[in-house]
Amino acid sequence: MPIVLFGGFMSFEMVYWGMEHALEIVTGQPVFVVHSRPRDWMRVGLTWRWGHLLRKLDETVKEAVAVSTTGKVTLVGHSAGGVLGRIYLGSGGFRGRTSAGVEYVDRLITLGSPHRSRSIFVGGGRVAQWVNKRYPGAYFAPDVEYIAVGGRSIFGDAHGDLRERHAYRIYRSMVGRGEVWGDGLVPLECALLPGARHLVLNGVTHYKICGSPWYGESEEVIARWWPDFEAATHSDGSSPTSKNSQT
Repeated sequence: MPIVLFGGFMSFEMVYWGMEHALEIVTGQPVFVVHSRPRDWMRVGLTWRWGHLLRKLDETVKEAVAVSTTGKVTLVGHSAGGVLGRIYLGSGGFRGRTSAGVEYVDRLITLGSPHRSRSIFVGGGRVAQWVNKRYPGAYFAPDVEYIAVGGRSIFGDAHGDLRERHAYRIYRSMVGRGEVWGDGLVPLECALLPGARHLVLNGVTHYKICGSPWYGESEEVIARWWPDFEAATHSDGSSPTSKNSQT
């Protein structure tokens, strides 16, 4: 089944070329990357105009569906791409759209996606709040299989090293407290969507700027979250509260 890869906030497709290649090797399936540029994402951050990105996602999905033997695809959304992927599933008629993504997607995998945020200005909070009101949790299950992947690599610490201090500030803005585990940008509890299958990856970060390895780093990391592999650590959705606690 073809795979559509939708990148995160302010990203452009070339940063996912390595991940695209590794994902094709692991899955044996063709991978289609949504063409986006930072200026496309600026509309999401400053206004409610998400239709432009949803149309780009829809175009890529239709391209992948054309080579699918089932008429369905797997959608992999990294970071904010996973949140917008949830909107796409039910976006029939949204801002001029005429079809809903649930017609074409039967599995949604989100990687470090900020599915909730207290602030509308941080972590895609505006988008997350919108989708959580209209399509809460794994809204289209069981027609769509939801898999939410979160990294447990950096504990927020106001007095720690540079990465821990940065994580502390970001985590606190999103969930109201900074001393929690996450992938360096998204707290674990935000990445685990209610109703979805949860996978927690110890030692995996949000992206290269947070340290290696990140979700799309290599075939080995991808094999930990791809559903046909069993190397990932399962989670009940609870968030560790101690810096020394382990999963």
